[in-house]
Amino acid sequence: MDTKEREIRIKVELDEQNIPEKIFWAAQDSEQAGFSETRAFNLSLWDHINKETLRIGLWGKEMDVDEMKFFAIDTIGDLSQMIATATGDEKMAKEMVMLCRKLTEHVKEEQLKRNNK
Repeated sequence: MDTKEREIRIKVELDEQNIPEKIFWAAQDSEQAGFSETRAFNLSLWDHINKETLRIGLWGKEMDVDEMKFFAIDTIGDLSQMIATATGDEKMAKEMVMLCRKLTEHVKEEQLKRNNK
């Protein structure tokens, strides 16, 4: 049986202090040819030997605070789908979705307060 392989590539442009300025990604199966720009990415890998998560999170200078908060909320939402699909634990998935709703409400309230000043 032949094994298929696919690559996802990440390129990061750094400034003089090694702070990400721009982040690009490309995937072999993507409909878009070449690299696409993004403002942030989060990669989590499970180390089954040490039973811990290895994580890389990068965001560029252009990423604003509200975008970062919504990115975190969306990530939790994606994890809730993963939990539901992979484990069938609907209670855990629903709790995560409820957290996403609360956090979204919080961010929107902060935005309103800032806009009303």
